[in-house]
Amino acid sequence: MSTKIVIVTGGSRGLGENTALALAKKGVDVIITYHSKKVEADEVVAQIQQMGQKSVALQLDVSNSQSFADFAAQIKAALKQKWNAEHFDFLVNNAGTGVHASFAETTEEQFDQMVNIHLKGVFFLTQKLLPLMADGGRIVNISSGLTRFAIPGYAAYASMKGAVETLTKYLAKELGARKITVNVVAPGAIETDFGGGAVRDNAQLNSYVASATALGRAGLPDDIGGVIASLLSEDNRWVNAQRIEASGGMNI
Repeated sequence: MSTKIVIVTGGSRGLGENTALALAKKGVDVIITYHSKKVEADEVVAQIQQMGQKSVALQLDVSNSQSFADFAAQIKAALKQKWNAEHFDFLVNNAGTGVHASFAETTEEQFDQMVNIHLKGVFFLTQKLLPLMADGGRIVNISSGLTRFAIPGYAAYASMKGAVETLTKYLAKELGARKITVNVVAPGAIETDFGGGAVRDNAQLNSYVASATALGRAGLPDDIGGVIASLLSEDNRWVNAQRIEASGGMNI
């Protein structure tokens, strides 16, 4: 059986890095994208190679849909050069940033940024990469616990994630003919540098998250990467069009 190849967007840090490493541990080769942190991306690639898997890092700005055709061409070239392959197997749409602002104070610029990164980016990047994806492949879109429960300050961000959850169902329906499954993983509050590292560095917020979570603590990157890797395994081939929340039981 040939080795599977995954593309993880935003794989140089945080949940993306954790997901890339979790997949490498399961014997999957990994293409990661990074926005600006090339040094960190190269370190992730080195770790994956130390595990005996092939890996490459490519620069990508998910907010710039005009660059996606060129990025797809880079993927095609990398597949040929590194794997002598024409297709990859899995896509994890992870890359993103957050905006924390009340609904009343959210600017149009902030809103447009969230649209471009989390909705337009996911929509058109997936569209451009589909011809390079193998039949029987898998797509995992990363959402957020904030689509199920509301915490003031995340209206714009959470709205985009809600749209991605709806898009996921449509992708699952339309790509079913190619036996491609499409699911959502929705993390709860995680201690990463996301959103300026608020959950990790703000003791008051961290304490609030812990008190609202059944398992009594904020999430860690290691709580999420394995969920995504497991969803891409053969064991979960019949799971499709689902939203799987990994939040330790937050706000239940």
